[in-house]
Amino acid sequence: MVLNEYEIEKKVILLKLLLREGGESLEDALAALANTKMATLQRLKELLKELQDEGFVTKEGALTFIGEAEAKKAKEEFTLAD
Repeated sequence: MVLNEYEIEKKVILLKLLLREGGESLEDALAALANTKMATLQRLKELLKELQDEGFVTKEGALTFIGEAEAKKAKEEFTLAD
């Protein structure tokens, strides 16, 4: 399966939210992704809004049940096989 850049960015956001450190806020998580130059902070916020509208992320920035399942699936997709 070939993913486009848009789909990859959304999956990376979900994965980051899944793997967020205990005290890491939503803003911190997005800033960390922006620091990788994957996308601008503004672009990441737009994608987060889409993920919220699609029911993957709550307004508070927590993963929903569906969002957590998608994030775990993304983790498997991005993991290199031995």
